[in-house]
This record gives sequence, structure tokens and C-alpha cells, in this order.
Amino acid sequence: MSELKIIDLYDRSNENENKSFCDNINSNLRVVTNYDKTVCNFEWLEMMEDTIRYLDNILRNPNRFIINEEDIVKIELARRVTVESIKHLSKNTNLIQDYNKETGDVRPSKILNINKEESFDTYENRFIYSLIKNMKFYIDRKKRNLVTESSLKDEKKMEYTASSNVGKENVDISMTINSKVNDKKNKKDDSGLSVMDRIEKLELQISDLTSSQVYQNIDKKHISLVTSPIKKTNVILKNVNFQYAVRLWNYMQTHMDDDTVKEKNNTDYFDNSDLKKCIDESFLLDYLVLNSLDSDKEDVNKEELSEKIVGNMIEKVMNMDASMDEKKLKDMVDKQYSIIKYKTVVNEKQIEKTFKKYIDKYLDDIKLLEI
Repeated sequence: MSELKIIDLYDRSNENENKSFCDNINSNLRVVTNYDKTVCNFEWLEMMEDTIRYLDNILRNPNRFIINEEDIVKIELARRVTVESIKHLSKNTNLIQDYNKETGDVRPSKILNINKEESFDTYENRFIYSLIKNMKFYIDRKKRNLVTESSLKDEKKMEYTASSNVGKENVDISMTINSKVNDKKNKKDDSGLSVMDRIEKLELQISDLTSSQVYQNIDKKHISLVTSPIKKTNVILKNVNFQYAVRLWNYMQTHMDDDTVKEKNNTDYFDNSDLKKCIDESFLLDYLVLNSLDSDKEDVNKEELSEKIVGNMIEKVMNMDASMDEKKLKDMVDKQYSIIKYKTVVNEKQIEKTFKKYIDKYLDDIKLLEI
């Protein structure tokens, strides 16, 4: 059997039989779908990982100021006599116990004592303290319903049964088509760490921040946490480390909800739409393929087939150029006929010439053998 193409099956078939086949189709198409998609967003984790080093820079070089604690104490209890102490004594002579006119020595009974102490209780440090507290709370909240990987489950199934008849011939078909996609994407960083590994690493880094002197100092004061909006102090506006801290603060304020997106759709129904019509048409094609095995129908009427092929070609030509008239079409056909006919004649003459050449050579060789 020569190579078959789908277009050949339709060209060789009988249009009336095809129409009869389609009109008598009795079919059912069951469609089952199972779609389950989960898309995880770990932007929060990436942003925290990117910001943690800037928070470490801030706590290593914290914003601080000096607190002067002034107290008037007995002279023997004074730890340090400063310029401020002398100025205060000159203004408060009642604190002078004895004065030696000859030597000019002054002996006070009491004196101003000033204790200077560094304090980390600045707005900027309280902001960082509050940010770290919020980070811990944010991570705990995310971990409660954490989905560590995106996934896609897309399963489709079609069950098709049908029957039809052409004359006395009964035809039936039963087929099942399955399609499955199961894809899981475990998000890992460049070092190969999983999401849970990255979260554990981040929590360890945050724990290191909470053990810093600044954090511990503010924590002991039991201060109220800073709330939005954040004050735009000079340090917060101009310091690059604080700019990253503010960016993370704003992100957490606006992304408190779960960012995991879930889509699910399961269906099970009998289809009567265009989908079923397409499958019915494929049933006809399957029948034509099966029918090509019938040797009794292999000898097709050449004249009928030729007319059908020519008709199809003329229709395509007319569709390309609707302005083409009958004379132009005839001239085109005559020209192509002459070219193809000439090729055929030339090919036949070449074959005949080659064949005659080798036959003559063979006969000469035979004569030499006889001599």
C-alpha cells in the first residue's frame, strides 16, 4: 500500500457516505479534570535576608548620647571635680567651709558631682529594637501555615464512546485519553539551602542581634514599641543602613496576610459542546483509516478521483485570485500541462536511451565470448 495522508483519506472517500456516517453518530463524551495549583511567595524571606546585615551594622555602631547626672555631695564623696563643679561652687559660696587668704586655698563642705553616662535610648535605636521584635513575630506567623514549595497538579481525562452506521456496516469506538502534569518546585538558594534551612539560618542571625549590648540595654527598660508612621529623623533619612531597615518595616506592614496563592478546580461532566463535535469528527477520520484496510475499496474510480482533485485545486486557485477569468485559468492549465508532459516525455526518452546503451553493450560482450 502506498503512503497514506489524511487528505488522501478524505479525497478518496464518498461524501454521501461520510455525511450519512456523521448523521448517524450516537456518542457520549465524559470529561474529568483535577486542577490544583499552589504558588508560594518568599519575597519576605529574601528581603529579611538582604536586610539583616544592615541591622547588624546599626547595632555595631549604635546611635547614642551622653547623660549628665548632677548631684551635690559631700566633698569626701566626690569622685571627680570638673570645671562645672568649680563654676557651680563660685556661684554657691554657701558651700564653702573654709578659705585661706594667704594661700588662696578653698575648702568646700559640699560640691557639685557630675556623672556622665552613655545612653542608647534614642528614637533610632528604639526603632531598630521594635523592627527586630516585629521580624520575630512575622516569622512565627508565617511558619504556622508555611507551604515550602510551589506545586502544580493538572490532570485531564476524556472517555469517549460512540457508534454509527453506513448502510449495513455498523461501526463503534471506545477510547480514553489521559493527560497528567505533576510539578513541584522546591525553592532553594544558590547554596542549595531549602526554605526551612534559610528560615532557621535567619532566626539564628536575629538571635545574634538580640544578644547585642544595644538590644539588651533597651530591652531592660521595657520601653513601648515604636509604631507607624516612622519619624523621619536626619539619621533615618540619610543613613543607608536605616533606609534598608525602613524598607523592611514598610514591607511587613503591608504584607501581613498569607501570600500563598492556591487554585483548585475539579470537574466531572458529560460534554455536549464543540469539544464533543471535534471528537465526533475524529471518529469519522478513524473510520476512514480503518476503511483503508479494505482491499475491495482500494480500486477507486480514477476519473472520479481526478475530477475531485482538479476541483479542489481550481477552488484553491480561485480563492487566491477571485478576479481570474476562464481564459486566464485555461492558459495557466495549458502551460503547466505542456511543461509536465514535456518532462514526462523527456524522462521516458532518457530512460529508453540509457536502457538501449547497456543492452547493446551486453550483446557485444556476448558476441566476444562466442568468438
